[in-house]
Amino acid sequence: MPIVSFQEQRIPCDAGVNLRSLLLERGLAPYNGMARWVNCRGLGSCGTCAVAIRGHVSPMTLAERLRLALPPHRPGSDLRLACQCRVLGDMDVVKHDGFWGQQVNQTISKPVRLYPWRPSRG
Repeated sequence: MPIVSFQEQRIPCDAGVNLRSLLLERGLAPYNGMARWVNCRGLGSCGTCAVAIRGHVSPMTLAERLRLALPPHRPGSDLRLACQCRVLGDMDVVKHDGFWGQQVNQTISKPVRLYPWRPSRG
């Protein structure tokens, strides 16, 4: 029986269970802030349930690869969408900061431009 470690809790579960469903059943959310209420409900289209996973998990789905390739996520960030993951064995799950959980060890060295396609003023 796999054990999922999340927010200092160890959750036993059956192999093959959906990670998002497991966390929500236990009263835990793979979301930050308002994303708890504003999300795609497990369709893999919003990206707000992005988490870092270390352990045995199913391969990425097409929906997951496509969503994680779009901003604010970055390809190669090693994040996964909890709604698309199936637990295959023991795993550690970490939710990072940011609305989408996308701020992985991120340091901001210059101001973030809200509209990067517009020329800078001044």
